[in-house]
Amino acid sequence: MRIAYLDCFSGMSGDMFLGALVDAGVPAKLFEDTVAALNIGARLEISRVTRSGISATKVDVFVNGEKELPREVFLEQQNRAQKPEHGHDHSHRHAPEHVELREHNYSQPGHDGTRAGAPAPHRHESHQHEPGQHGHGRGLSEIREIIRKAEISKSAKRTAIAIFEALGAAEAKIHNSDIEKVHFHEVGAVDAMVDIVCSSVGAEALAVDEIVCSPLNVGGGTVKCAHGVLPVPVPATVELLQGAPVYSSGIQVELVTPTGAAIVKTLAKRFAPFPAMTIEKSGYGAGTRDFPGHANVVRLTIGESRAGLAENSSQETICVLEANLDDLNPQVFGYVIERLLEAGALDTFAAPVQMKKNRPGILLTVLSKPEDASRLTQIIFTETSTLGVRRREEQRQTLARKWINVVTRWGDIRLKIASMNGTVTNYAPEYEDCKKIAAEHHVPLKRVMNEAMEAYSKALKS
Repeated sequence: MRIAYLDCFSGMSGDMFLGALVDAGVPAKLFEDTVAALNIGARLEISRVTRSGISATKVDVFVNGEKELPREVFLEQQNRAQKPEHGHDHSHRHAPEHVELREHNYSQPGHDGTRAGAPAPHRHESHQHEPGQHGHGRGLSEIREIIRKAEISKSAKRTAIAIFEALGAAEAKIHNSDIEKVHFHEVGAVDAMVDIVCSSVGAEALAVDEIVCSPLNVGGGTVKCAHGVLPVPVPATVELLQGAPVYSSGIQVELVTPTGAAIVKTLAKRFAPFPAMTIEKSGYGAGTRDFPGHANVVRLTIGESRAGLAENSSQETICVLEANLDDLNPQVFGYVIERLLEAGALDTFAAPVQMKKNRPGILLTVLSKPEDASRLTQIIFTETSTLGVRRREEQRQTLARKWINVVTRWGDIRLKIASMNGTVTNYAPEYEDCKKIAAEHHVPLKRVMNEAMEAYSKALKS
């Protein structure tokens, strides 16, 4: 199974994901064509940068010819711009019935929000509102229509709309509003559409069976936004990352943006440590800031995983020994099985077969470690009537397993617990323990086994 692993050790944002996609081999022209297909006045600038010694791809979105500025520069300009001139207040107050989202959702009134790893960026608007007027920007219905009209695949359209709806739903819940009343500021909506739609197209271009995501480093500190000072991660990010593993490395900036969280929420099938895989290629997408001693990048690793197998399971080579038996005394067969198991066979079993001259027979199969195969073969020759033993090597995958003791009214019984990716998949009481207790206390074997299972279930709930 082909997988892509998204390593968010420095957070996640839309532009970082786009950079990682390009760095991992998704053609830059695919993104340029996608942006052109949206027809929303945007263009991309793709460059190589270094973040704490790691070479990475940086993707910047230009809207109406303007590039975003870091938050600290924007705040200085905002403070100057909001000083009343000639008795007018240009602070762009919002109508209460609408929730307006800036780029990445959180920012000062009238400006864009945060890129991961950078204080909230800002794009200058080419249009200006008159005092007392305010453009509510694009709502979700308009954004859906723009995406549907774009010349991209239907599946990419569905993914992009799903990401936007996840983003809008989180904001609507935080502000106790209806999702259709959530509006994206005109410039912020352009930037978010580029990030989200290109992420959808790029993820499809990877041609992987699933995207797996690491735990996310969310950062720390606070951000100043339209609603005041908020803690990092901001409320929309927290809402979007419900069920996802998160942590903070102590860096006091916002590392996971709401847009980045919405992309992960929609694209990632699961969250896990770095999976067992054969690596084909990797790519690094850069954030805006370059932290000393911390690579502000997101890494995308692509390769082949062992399809359908548990990541914490083990794989081993075993020998399969087979012999056809058609003239062996049935009384002897049970003894042969016992001898093989005592001699180290991993398993033995038999299946009825119809042999030559229409004689009914038994197919004896023995599983063994390679180093025990010759010795077990000798036992088969010695204890049965066969004239030949077939041998082949196969790969066996086994789940992680452990033994625990449960307490019953008759004494302790061992249970074998099998797990996959940290989740218990099977458990069963040890037959020999149950058999011994049943014989000693003169109770039905099935009753002993059932009580052992119930004791384990109660232990899980306590």
